[in-house]
Amino acid sequence: MKITKNKNIILSNPETKTFLADTFYAETDKKLPLVIFVHGYKGYKDWGAWDLMAKKFAEAGFFFVKFNFSHNGTTVENPENFADLEAFGNNNFSKELSDLNFVIDHFVKNPQVDDQKIVLIGHSRGGGISIIKTCEDERINGLVTLASVDTLERFPTKEKFEEWKEKGVYYVENGRTKQQMPHYYQFFEDFKNDEHRFDVERSMEMAKAQVLIIHGTSDESVSVKNAEHLHILNPTSELYLIENANHTFGAKEPWEEDDLPKDLKEVVGKCIEFVNMKLDI
Repeated sequence: MKITKNKNIILSNPETKTFLADTFYAETDKKLPLVIFVHGYKGYKDWGAWDLMAKKFAEAGFFFVKFNFSHNGTTVENPENFADLEAFGNNNFSKELSDLNFVIDHFVKNPQVDDQKIVLIGHSRGGGISIIKTCEDERINGLVTLASVDTLERFPTKEKFEEWKEKGVYYVENGRTKQQMPHYYQFFEDFKNDEHRFDVERSMEMAKAQVLIIHGTSDESVSVKNAEHLHILNPTSELYLIENANHTFGAKEPWEEDDLPKDLKEVVGKCIEFVNMKLDI
């Protein structure tokens, strides 16, 4: 089977700025379900084993898209490094939802895509964004959350919040690159300005799509309790826990193996099985 891989497609969202996307799909005469992967906080489309994951989905008969949020800190020229910390600091949930909408609008027009079968897969904070988008957009038939948060209200509190408000910025160290990543106060203001929209719990309750919630029981970044809570909010969803899996399901950056780590391979297999069954593919 020949897989077509298009890397670093330039997309220009007039509401945000230019960013990059990748597509992976098998060459075929029939239209393929569209699967869009949404990365999380301090994430990007080329991180770790995401390319290998994309290839597996393409081999299973999907038109797979992954992309960088416009303000995730990477650039068109340098998509694998946080080369634009100013953009990172000016990111917010409104921009991420705008970018995700732009990606959907762009790729549903692709002649290889079946626009009646659209699935979002969101990792970590990208899971929260994907839940909101699924609630808002009736085009989305399937939703898979991977190690997802159950709320986007994850801000500094008490004295640290007051200091953030006063100084206008707080910094978080990137454990891998050791960069000091800025977060400008506009991030919180954007959240408060549209707090009802950014309510992940409400969105999960109202989501009409078929939903699969996947989480590792040893997730060190987002507690497995988040997954259990999301499942309670949407009882028709399927909850799938992977024993002892961590936040990235065994993947890391850089990923230099030729195959997926064991836990992420299980994730991909479960996703493909779920989507095939629920969307009658």
